[in-house]
Amino acid sequence: MGKRFSIVRALRDIAFDLSDVGHPDLASMGREVGRALHAHSNALTDLLGPLRERRKGFERWILAERSKPAVSVMIMVWPPGYATPVHDHGRLWGLEATISGALEVESFEKGEDRHSLRSIGRTWLGPGDATWFDSTDTHAHRCRNLSRHDTALTLHVYGGDLAQYLAYEQPGPSGHWIARPRQSIIAGRLTA
Repeated sequence: MGKRFSIVRALRDIAFDLSDVGHPDLASMGREVGRALHAHSNALTDLLGPLRERRKGFERWILAERSKPAVSVMIMVWPPGYATPVHDHGRLWGLEATISGALEVESFEKGEDRHSLRSIGRTWLGPGDATWFDSTDTHAHRCRNLSRHDTALTLHVYGGDLAQYLAYEQPGPSGHWIARPRQSIIAGRLTA
């Protein structure tokens, strides 16, 4: 069991080591995380299998946190077909990598008035793939598990604690978006 936990610890260490500066090189972090995910995919799938079997809906699990510089590392559980609302990340930088399954990430650019959002592209992530975003006030995205049958797992690294963020709703065809404050709900903590 120690070897399996060392894999999770290695992911935590990559996130901490490569975010030890004010503005980390997220491309390098994505490459290193992806390399570790590819190299240990079977062990990670076995280790995190209980999260896939829980059937409790979308969940966020804390893997590790550090206060200086602020970084949080999380595992997210995506039920089949689950999609987030369009949301921002409270001005934090972030990296998202797929452990198992496949995710679609649709990126949006926020207008100056916060009531307009424009889709600027989609990214599809398979196991070991990563995407990232800088700490700006203009980025938002929506993520979706592409499978109708399988639960997906992802690793997330944020430049701080993503306790609060804004979710965006479009109540009608006008193109007008409404921002609503949300709080992150944490299902529990995993030991690294």
